[in-house]
Order: sequence, then C-alpha cells, then structure tokens
Amino acid sequence: MKVSIAGAGSYGSTLAQRVAEAGYADEVVLTDIVEGKPQGLALDLMQSRPLAAFETRVVGSNGYRETAGSDICVITAGVPRKPGMSRMDLLETNARIVADVTGKLIEASPDTVLIVVSNPLDEMTALAAAVSELPKQRVMGQAGLLDSARMRHFVAEKAGVPTHEVDAITLGSHGETMVPVPSLATVSGRPLTEVLDAAEISGIVQRTRDGGAEIVALLKTGSAYFAPAAAAETMVRAVARNTNEIYPVSAWVEGAYGIGGVYVGVPAKLGRAGVQEIVELELTDEELAALRTAAEAVRGKQQEAVGLLA
Repeated sequence: MKVSIAGAGSYGSTLAQRVAEAGYADEVVLTDIVEGKPQGLALDLMQSRPLAAFETRVVGSNGYRETAGSDICVITAGVPRKPGMSRMDLLETNARIVADVTGKLIEASPDTVLIVVSNPLDEMTALAAAVSELPKQRVMGQAGLLDSARMRHFVAEKAGVPTHEVDAITLGSHGETMVPVPSLATVSGRPLTEVLDAAEISGIVQRTRDGGAEIVALLKTGSAYFAPAAAAETMVRAVARNTNEIYPVSAWVEGAYGIGGVYVGVPAKLGRAGVQEIVELELTDEELAALRTAAEAVRGKQQEAVGLLA
C-alpha cells in the first residue's frame, strides 16, 4: 500500500506521521515545492521508527516521480487561511495550485483514490475531480469527519462526558452552510436533546460552524492541522483497509437526499474503490432542507472553480 501526500506543511507532515505510525502503508511519499523540506521531514520521521515502533518507509521529494503507483493520494497543498479570511477567499489562489498538483499526481498514479483537503474544500474537490477525470467515486473531500469531531468535542465538554460517549455528525458544506445534525446526536446513548437544552445545542452548532475560524484567530498565522490530519488519516485508513465504514465526506451526490450533480458533505461508505455508497440518514425536515440549501450554495462556486481552468 502506497500513500502520497502533496504538501509538506503542518497538515501534510502531521498526516504523513499519522499514516506511517498506523502501519498499514508500506510507503508514504511526501512531496512539496520547497527544496529540502519534504526530504528533511521524511528523514526525521524515518529516524523516529525505532521509538514509535513502525516500519513504513517515508520518502521526501520535490517532484512526482516518487509518487508513481500510489494507491491513495492526498492533496493538502494550498495557501492556509489568515485571521478574517473565509475559506472562499482562497478560491482563485488555491484553484491553480490544486489543479496543477492534481494533474501531476494523476499522471503518475492514474488508478489512485484522491482525497482533497485544500480549502475551499467542496470547490477544490470538484476541481480535482474535473482535472483528474477519475470516476467520481474515486475523488472525495475531507470535511465532515473534522467538523463532526469538533462537534463531538464541544458536546463532550458541555455534557461532562468522555468524547467516545458522544456520537454526532455534520453534513453539508465545509463552511457557512455546514449542517450539524443535532437530531441524530447522542450522549451515552441518550438523545442530545435530553442532555442539553436548546440554547446549549444552538451554541454548539454555531461553534462547530466557526470551529476552523476560531483556531485561525487564535493562531494568527496558519490554521488547524492536528484534528484535520486525524480526520484525513481516518479516511485514508478506511480506503486502504477496505473497511466499508460510514463517514461524512464531501462526495459526488447524484440523487441521494434529493440532490443531484454536486460535491457536498454526506455520509458515505468508504472502501478500496473510494466512495462505495452514499448512505441516506433519517433527517428532520429542517435538516434535510438545510442540506439541500448547502448543495445549491456550493454548486455555483464549484462551477466557478472549474471554470478557472478555461
């Protein structure tokens, strides 16, 4: 199993570490345009093997020859947000970066499964699908897993329980039209509405939507990468191990939830073929309407992103 990661910033390097230490990949390739950076990070990770007890080989490169034959490719490349910036402010800059990286990865690994994490997420996923010309199920974006983890953390903190006792999911876009789903959230097996009051739940929903911006404002330079890398590694593992686990991801939706022809966050069964099935959960009328609104909100921007290639 070979996994390649484009972009050796904090996100990409942390993801490389998580994948390598998990042990299911034979090789992880980290590529970046900065001379020496991916090579140095790879060497550092390799020297950690005796202590962290893994044997995955990590290779650093400034090109794409080393990525050839990758089973899974992850695109983290792009400019991170700064305080006050929305994800959409990155559209034009990151579109050119993601398009270039996608083309080079697919040339070297035409049979790969492609996972996009660059922002604005849903738009960059649609762009990568257009550039790669891969079957839509083999291109997905990482967003819902991260947003769901943030929601679970906030619920656990408010309810005073361990995070593993909280189950929660977010759908929709990775941005302003994110759709946290309180109706399906549980705490120690109990419905969230029986544990927290409406005002507390509303506050958690809003803080989940603002989760990335809150961290960007605190850091002042750069953006979140520990939790995002953990979310991306979870997706990589599901594909690599063909687990058929169901996770919220930005996937191509064609009919499910009454939505057609757009990348948007939905629950999906992940395996070796990528997105193997879109899973339709029982949402409230309000949540379903919000999901459909999110799909329409990102549709035009996705078309705009793809149009930048013309």
